[in-house]
Amino acid sequence: MTRFSTTPPADLTAAVARLLEERSRRELAERAARISAIYRAQGRTADAIADEADALAYALTRLPATYAATIDAFGRLAEQAPQFCPRRMLDLGAGLGTASLAAAEAWPEIEAVTLLDRSRAFLDTARRLAGCGVGALARARLVEGDVLAPPAERFDLVVASYALTEIAEASLAAAVDAAWAACDGALVFVEPGTPRDHGRLMAARARLIAAGARILAPCPHHAPCPIAPPDWCHFCVRLARSRDHKLAKGADAPFEDEKFAYLVAARESLDAAPAAARVLARPAILKHGLRIKLCMRAGIAEATFEKRDKRTFGPIKKKAWGDALALEETPAKP
Repeated sequence: MTRFSTTPPADLTAAVARLLEERSRRELAERAARISAIYRAQGRTADAIADEADALAYALTRLPATYAATIDAFGRLAEQAPQFCPRRMLDLGAGLGTASLAAAEAWPEIEAVTLLDRSRAFLDTARRLAGCGVGALARARLVEGDVLAPPAERFDLVVASYALTEIAEASLAAAVDAAWAACDGALVFVEPGTPRDHGRLMAARARLIAAGARILAPCPHHAPCPIAPPDWCHFCVRLARSRDHKLAKGADAPFEDEKFAYLVAARESLDAAPAAARVLARPAILKHGLRIKLCMRAGIAEATFEKRDKRTFGPIKKKAWGDALALEETPAKP
């Protein structure tokens, strides 16, 4: 796949560190714990982020993970649409502009970025980060508003990263419609990797397909999702923890695994196509090869790849959870 670094850009890290110099680490840890508890209980940003101190606690403890998940999803889009070169981007429910920062790394050609969020605390802190030298934010237009009513413009790339999860069930369809109406190229949703959020993404997927969208990832087809509960489609990205991150979270491990779900849809005009298959879990290592769970155009399959079949096993052994497979890489009898 097209792989981008999951580490937030250096200018952002430096800007956050500069603003953190003004804050007590104990206070940040307490605020981070409260924010995490609210989000785990499916609370909203309005309940979690009241001021700049909350926004900085979020930047320290949650932004790295959401950045890693979002740029991983962008890598899947870039793989399926290598000619895609967005110039105008809309970041819905932008928070501190995490998706915009990831997009600037994935597609440096982006010229105009609009960040839309209801949280004044997030937007004010994003402005402070821009003033501290975060280039992608310095060039952005920041708009206080609702994802249900985005600007009446069209954008090459529309992204909602960890934003749909806060939308009430009754408003989800309207939010999907509004995002699609603003999209001239590709639409990317990234959400927590939970059964609930997977189910909501599948509802969004069905609605987008009905509206004429092509699904590029992770699905290799446009049929109803073949995964049956209690299973669900999600992926995982590993990111390194900074010293401050570990202190704020009270964690010892040098890394964190972020589980996420995502969906990439595109207009017919975009030169792109879905993969033939996608790896749905970590490959199981066998004595004689690998067993891999795949989503294929024919449905879900568990395929075993033998080491002795060097032509097939060679490219397969490098595949990881979430990777796409070309048709010639899939087994004849999955």
